[in-house]
Amino acid sequence: MVTAKKTTKNTNEESKEFAVIFTGGKQYKVAVGDILKIEKLEGEFAVGDKITFDKVLLVDNGVDTTIGNPYIAGAKVESLFQKAGKGKTVTVVKYKQKSRYLKKNGHRQPYIEVKISAIK
Repeated sequence: MVTAKKTTKNTNEESKEFAVIFTGGKQYKVAVGDILKIEKLEGEFAVGDKITFDKVLLVDNGVDTTIGNPYIAGAKVESLFQKAGKGKTVTVVKYKQKSRYLKKNGHRQPYIEVKISAIK
């Protein structure tokens, strides 16, 4: 017999406000307090620097939903820079059988980690 677990939310997670932002060619659903690993942005950042995302596709505050066409004018999501790093190594292999051809390369994708501080 399989039983389902119920998870309880903390008081700070009960806020229904969230937004969908577009950065690095991807869309992210974010809420205040979330920590994200996103594609590396241009420029140098120090810990605690404020990063603003102005390409906001959707904002929902629990009562009203605003959808952009394609972006919402005047909406922004503010975040704080946490750290920069590189992901795990991905091995890229090219191989042709019966011809002794083998190429192996590794790649580590850079990322930055940000904490969402406000949705405006």
